[in-house]
Amino acid sequence: MASKISQSGLSLKAACEAGNLPAVAAMLQPTLHSLENVRLDIGITGGTGSGKSTFVNAIRGLGDEDPNSACTGVVEMTVDPTPYPHPKYPNVVIWDLPGIGTSTFQADKYLQRVLLDRLDFLIIISSESFTANHAQLARGILRQGKCFYFIRSKVDVDMAASRSRRPRAFSEERVLSQIRDDCRQRLEGEVQAPGSGVGGLLENARCFPFIFQLRSSVGIGVT
Repeated sequence: MASKISQSGLSLKAACEAGNLPAVAAMLQPTLHSLENVRLDIGITGGTGSGKSTFVNAIRGLGDEDPNSACTGVVEMTVDPTPYPHPKYPNVVIWDLPGIGTSTFQADKYLQRVLLDRLDFLIIISSESFTANHAQLARGILRQGKCFYFIRSKVDVDMAASRSRRPRAFSEERVLSQIRDDCRQRLEGEVQAPGSGVGGLLENARCFPFIFQLRSSVGIGVT
């Protein structure tokens, strides 16, 4: 898996520094050109309403209302793992995976259900704080020798709430720092694998360039 992805030159660091959700996806697309003769399967997972299906569409250069786009909504729309070939690079398949938001979530059963073996890596998208389900899933992924990336979406919601609570004391950078630190601490503490993936802070308007490497080598050229 590592050699296959390293040949692709895929760099999620560059994607997370792009600007906004469509731009994050746009930064991924040029790197996909080198994958014309290499099969790459990317799993996108997260809780209900986290924006994972919208992210699937954005990576493929589609809007939520375009033909062949993944279904999006405020309730869980994905029942079974659904493959979406990239329109320009058919060997690149983006998998929209079922959500992980149930109280009875069990990582091992979930990973068996989504057939982790066929995926090269996963992107976990969360619109809330890092939860026990996220930690359980991340540990399960690492146990099976795969890597993951964690993206914190909808940061604009947290910003607006913080500004509403304390308008005079509001500091955008302080709120971002708090979210960054929370993600980092929970990933490193609850997953107990310092150095296991790359994370970004995404909001509707832009992508805040928050990158932290959780492992010295994740096998896909991210260092």
